[in-house]
Amino acid sequence: MRNGALLRIWPGALLPAFALSACAGVQAPPRPFYPAVDVMASGETAPVGTAAADAADDPAIWRNAGNPAASLIVGTDKKAGLYVYGLDGKARDFVAAGALNNVDLREVRPGMIVVAASDRTDRAEPRIALFALDGPTGKLATLGAQTFLPKGHAPAEAYGFCMGGALAEGELARAYVVLKDGSVAESRLVERDGAIQAEYLRNVKFASQSEGCVVDDRTATLYVAEEDIGIWRVDLRSASLAATAFAKVGAGQGLVDDVEGLALAPEGMTGGWLVASSQGDNAYVLLDLATGQPTKRFRIAAGQYGATSDTDGIELALGDFGPSYPAGLFVAQDGNNAPSAQNFKLVDWSKVMGQSTN
Repeated sequence: MRNGALLRIWPGALLPAFALSACAGVQAPPRPFYPAVDVMASGETAPVGTAAADAADDPAIWRNAGNPAASLIVGTDKKAGLYVYGLDGKARDFVAAGALNNVDLREVRPGMIVVAASDRTDRAEPRIALFALDGPTGKLATLGAQTFLPKGHAPAEAYGFCMGGALAEGELARAYVVLKDGSVAESRLVERDGAIQAEYLRNVKFASQSEGCVVDDRTATLYVAEEDIGIWRVDLRSASLAATAFAKVGAGQGLVDDVEGLALAPEGMTGGWLVASSQGDNAYVLLDLATGQPTKRFRIAAGQYGATSDTDGIELALGDFGPSYPAGLFVAQDGNNAPSAQNFKLVDWSKVMGQSTN
């Protein structure tokens, strides 16, 4: 396997690292804290502008194929708008665009990078906020916020968001907005009269609050994190958006609720791993895409840039990102960057793949 072999953690080995003690009265049981290897961040972004609040949330990565070290990270300040960062962590741009929660991007054709985010500024009318990212300058151009649900819909709040490749002729991409009630609305992004528009197609509903999602274009599969339950796999080529359980919260998968951000580490035509933020024990889990079984868990430990905790959004892009990130770039939101505001930590993916769980 690339970048070193993974050590499989069998479910029986994923035992909570605590002991229950008898005590008088009724107490909530301790939360599981599963074994994980420690890696240290190789960089971090500047803090978001909203201080003393849960503000930073979700990142996206654009890889500059011609100059990988000049790649960019887009991240949300869910109280204020959208940032663009260089790999040095410095802010290249900021757009005040309201309450943007999750973000994703696609280079839909050479030189045309579409950035989109779930816009929850209006808690009753979800929108998709659209931007064009200029790769060489790192600047964002606002393209407007699109409503997409059918007229007369019940009040709904935009929450999670991810993008997938086009599935039909004439599309730029597909957009998936995870609503606060667990519904996931699929829209297609198309160009009409010189503007990008979102056209609603269909939806799939999960029983409780969900947020994190990611699309595997190789297999036309959407993965959705239902926070207290686990991860679902949705076949985007099925007319009914058929969903099947992929991984459940608990010892078998090493996931501690909330299950938050999702990212992909693809290998070959269909293989690789789904990476999930196990927020409940401040860890990240690699799940085999073929079986849903955990193959590795890691934490971002204290070092020059500090540890991460309470991570919401994550993103991963494989490939060369320059000397500091030769095998890939993993980005994780840090829920506690005290004394500064929240930010995003950057990890050299080879550190994750090169580690052993022994």
